[in-house]
Amino acid sequence: MIAFAIKIPVWPFHTWLPDAHTEAPTAGSMILAGVLLKLGAYGFIRLTIPLFPEQAHLTAGILAIAGMLSIILGGYAAFGQWDFKRLVAYSSINHMGFVVMGIAVMAWVYGASATSEAMRNDAIIATNGAIVQMFNHGLSAAGMFFLVGVVYDRTHTRRLKDYGGIWSIVPFFGAALVFTSMASLGLPGLNGFVGEFMVTRGAWNVFSVQIALSMLGLLMTGAYILKGIGFTLHGELNPERKDLTDMTLREHLVIWPLMALMLSLGVWPQWLLAIINDTVTRIFS
Repeated sequence: MIAFAIKIPVWPFHTWLPDAHTEAPTAGSMILAGVLLKLGAYGFIRLTIPLFPEQAHLTAGILAIAGMLSIILGGYAAFGQWDFKRLVAYSSINHMGFVVMGIAVMAWVYGASATSEAMRNDAIIATNGAIVQMFNHGLSAAGMFFLVGVVYDRTHTRRLKDYGGIWSIVPFFGAALVFTSMASLGLPGLNGFVGEFMVTRGAWNVFSVQIALSMLGLLMTGAYILKGIGFTLHGELNPERKDLTDMTLREHLVIWPLMALMLSLGVWPQWLLAIINDTVTRIFS
């Protein structure tokens, strides 16, 4: 449990992640956020809980509290960052907290000696939400790290206060950043909303207090996303940035497929959920 908690990472084992993202190249951060963090959650779902169901049931409350604190403290920590890449890194802790919350519901119900049909359905919804959130966070976080890399490649700084008003000279970059940020924020109609809503719905009857307190972190998600957009794109144009060039064809070819998936999963998530739900239902059968 501790090994996979470090990998996700969940509070209080999260402190390695911002440093790793800050030092990694753009491609490394995209792979780390998009794929590697999910291996910790996969380990919980496929190994820890099925192999140790009774122990998982007994410790599910601890896992739910850790997920709650990841959502809340990850959001507050992200809001406090002025390094754009560290802001996105802490946002990963915030978003993966929802995955942990869904896994906690799974652990509680899967290891229980007797459960009602309603509770089993809640666990299926929460587990589906956790897996969808894993996939969705992989898209939005990879997109955000890529866009941070795009602006860093041109400015050689990640400090938010060093940007300012660049949307007027790099409109395509600005549009891509706003779109991807809204997906990360969890705006209805984009992919980030689906997983977070399903986890909240599935966890409500099992961990009501934890999921209610987690909404504090959800509020901070909006705060740090708007902070990043505001200091990067809006305000008075920094004279040092007047010669910035917009995104190249190669950069468009990277971000557009990610944005297409974000939109398709927000508008019609069933194409992915049908596959996930079939597997999750078998786990609980």
